Amino acid sequence: MEKRRLGNSDLNITPIGFGAWAIGGTGWNFAWGSQDDEQSIRAIQRALDRGINWIDTAAVYGLGHSEEVVARALKGRSNRPYLFTKCGLVWDENRQERRELSADSIRRECEASLRRLQVDTIDLYQIHWPLEGHSDRGIEEGWKAMAELRRQGKVRWIGVSNFNVPQLELAHRIAPITSLQPPYSLIHRDIEREILPYCQRQGIGVIAYSPMASGLLTGAMTRERVAKFPKDDWRRRSADFQEPQLSRNLALVERLRDIGARHGHSPAEVAIAWTLRHPAVTGAIVGARSAEQVDGFIGAMNFRLSPAEQQELEDFFRQSQGAGGEAHV
Repeated sequence: MEKRRLGNSDLNITPIGFGAWAIGGTGWNFAWGSQDDEQSIRAIQRALDRGINWIDTAAVYGLGHSEEVVARALKGRSNRPYLFTKCGLVWDENRQERRELSADSIRRECEASLRRLQVDTIDLYQIHWPLEGHSDRGIEEGWKAMAELRRQGKVRWIGVSNFNVPQLELAHRIAPITSLQPPYSLIHRDIEREILPYCQRQGIGVIAYSPMASGLLTGAMTRERVAKFPKDDWRRRSADFQEPQLSRNLALVERLRDIGARHGHSPAEVAIAWTLRHPAVTGAIVGARSAEQVDGFIGAMNFRLSPAEQQELEDFFRQSQGAGGEAHV
């Protein structure tokens, strides 16, 4: 099984990691609807059995619930994966989240995540978001607190998520950054302009989230399914799942399906392989809510698109732009 070194760390990760956002379940602002914990546990165990060696979660996913489910799934397993989680989003008694990067808060969040995950050390601890408005405010204090947690042995390596280049530069002046976690998919490519080249130059690992665009590029999404999303599924609010983007995105899925059919792969596997083609990307975070979903994307671990197939997808974007579609490039 291919493994790639993550940034300046000693972590050698598989090209795909298990994403634990949706398994947080319902009852918070960015839920994916209700989720059965036993299905989540089976999904995690299937992913590990199929060779995935890292799990990415966050304290805020299900307001602590995702981390607890991950711990349950790993109980008694000998082949334990690397555990990545995040801080910087806290919630109140009304289950409302807010961004917080004070040193005291980060220390408390780390202790809480250690308890929920039932581990002594977190392999990769990440700041989930900068403060509102992508302000630099709070980054210095928060990143110093992260570096101190590493010195104390609470976490092995530290990274960030959703940072832009100036924010990466600010943090890098304080302490080395192991990794960045940005959104990256065929329909969200903004990081190609500045962020990915910067990470390449600085030796910062990149673990991309939402390579299947939150389910849009799996091949299982339809207009009918979108119309029936539960009321607490955050995707109901996303422009990607509304017109005119929805039609363009579903047309893209048919192109992915055509390419995948040539190799016996699913549209999801083609979408993930496209993300992994970029030399700056170390790995892709892929969520699953059932063992069957894991089986539907695991083939992307060893699948690579040819230059001609990559060009075929580039041509699609040019055509969609010419037709008035929004390409998000």
